[in-house]
Amino acid sequence: MGYQLIDSGEGEKLERFGPYVLRRPDPQALWERVRPSEWVAADAWFERQGERGIWHFRGELPKEWEIQYAGFSFIIRPTSFKHVGLFPEQAPNWAWISEMVRASAAQPTVLNLFAYTGGASLAAAAAGASVVHLDASKTAVDWARLNAEHSQLADAPIRWMVEDVMKFVDRELKRGNRYDGIILDPPSFGHGPKDELWKIERDLVPLMQKCRELVSPKPLFILMNGYASGYSHFAFEHLLEPMNAMHGGAVDGGELTISEEGGRLMPAGIFARWQRNA
Repeated sequence: MGYQLIDSGEGEKLERFGPYVLRRPDPQALWERVRPSEWVAADAWFERQGERGIWHFRGELPKEWEIQYAGFSFIIRPTSFKHVGLFPEQAPNWAWISEMVRASAAQPTVLNLFAYTGGASLAAAAAGASVVHLDASKTAVDWARLNAEHSQLADAPIRWMVEDVMKFVDRELKRGNRYDGIILDPPSFGHGPKDELWKIERDLVPLMQKCRELVSPKPLFILMNGYASGYSHFAFEHLLEPMNAMHGGAVDGGELTISEEGGRLMPAGIFARWQRNA
């Protein structure tokens, strides 16, 4: 049993992760619920308290459990930030990454920045890429490595890095290392492992300028995801448009969504992507 969005509305969403049903806040859910009677039976629900929050449990739940989704195994852990380690709206992006990698004549190199629990890294590695998975959180990187092990990718060519994104990119540029594909999922605000400050409004443009230098002579793709409130996918598309002048290709983007059991779409962020023409 994998993942299912059961219902949403009134600022929350009701989701099934394997055998357990969880209830989490989501400010996008401005509509009415379709199945109000099912909400009271949730196995756990999240209560926000300041920047973080707490989970309440109905009976005994394991600290973590494994589910299958989009061809991979994910360890689910309810955290104080309401996240559980799986972002199901990313499945179409994982399929696209796999398509881009498989279309390459040789083994491509892929850099995954702000990589968290590693769904995109797993997709790239399973398709045949050599991957650098980078996140500022050691907990997140360890979690992603565990997902890889459970997905039978323990021996895949994935380099696991706990590092500040800007410092790593600068170092790779100096070393002359280049990548055929780059994936970014920048937060609106964050800290590196040595408390380096990240602010999307200050740092994203310089990072994208560096990423355009970091691609190989014949790059395959760049993929960006966004969850920062207020940003349109057009803003991310504009950041990718210089790649067309440099390498040719096409840019597109849109909204990430999750389909409810009844077919209603739950908005879940934005994406923009560039790919080189074949």
